[in-house]
Amino acid sequence: MSESYRQLLDATIQHLEGLKTRGVRHVAVAPETLRALALPASAPVSSARFQTPPPAPPVAPKFAAPVSLAAAASKASPLYAPVESASRNPPATGGKAAAFAALHERVLACVKCPNLVSSRQNVVFGVGNIEAQLMFVGEAPGADEDAQGEPFVGKAGQLLSKIIQATGLSRTDVYIANILKCRPDTPGQSAGNRKPTPEEMQTCIPFLHEQIDLIQPKVLVALGATAVEGLLGKTVGITKLRGHWQTYRGIPLMPTYHPAYLLRNQAMSEKRRVWEDMLQVMEKLALPISEKQRNYFLKP
Repeated sequence: MSESYRQLLDATIQHLEGLKTRGVRHVAVAPETLRALALPASAPVSSARFQTPPPAPPVAPKFAAPVSLAAAASKASPLYAPVESASRNPPATGGKAAAFAALHERVLACVKCPNLVSSRQNVVFGVGNIEAQLMFVGEAPGADEDAQGEPFVGKAGQLLSKIIQATGLSRTDVYIANILKCRPDTPGQSAGNRKPTPEEMQTCIPFLHEQIDLIQPKVLVALGATAVEGLLGKTVGITKLRGHWQTYRGIPLMPTYHPAYLLRNQAMSEKRRVWEDMLQVMEKLALPISEKQRNYFLKP
């Protein structure tokens, strides 16, 4: 261990211990700092990458990365602890955009699921308008999403875009995210997807909860049974739930079929069922509905 590294380390530990004695339980640590902490002691570390953290306020911001002081002081590279359910109020400091950017950084740096970390190409955070009134929640990234780092960009995503456009909105008007931020690994398979495990969902869902709390949409649309299970904890078949309003922490939630289902079953009747769900969403949002829109996918 070089002398400069030891001095930086000692100064950081001393600073963290000082915060601890003043009652501070957590500090926000940037992903770059965590990566620097994880470097071997023999590796050269510049002072710019390993700066002493600035003084923290008495109470950590609600949406800051909760990094244990004890873990940081012991030179560990901690995993992010699950975020507790936040209130429906926006964070008091930093503004929504800053809080969203901080959350984005934490999600990109997450390594809590080693099997997903080792197989992923990109973390798929979410995309759209953080001031959106309407938010769509899917299951998990597929191969296309993993490659591009954006949710719903494959064939199912293209169909979702058409559904959104049919309402008179665009992808830039809404927000789109998934229960899982990483593609579920498929060892030994060159193609195909698998459903997230309950453990993976439980680990990743706090990030989605934070996204919803920050965006505060007026309506949520759960795309498929896995999205419903992740948000509501209900394992009832999507066929029974779709078309019937549910509630997620005070927000109206409409379960409907995943666009991938419509790619497999292109019957006009199934398309109409999804569209009827979207008509309810439009009514809930007080969006204008033309006679033409009301008659989509009905037999002439």
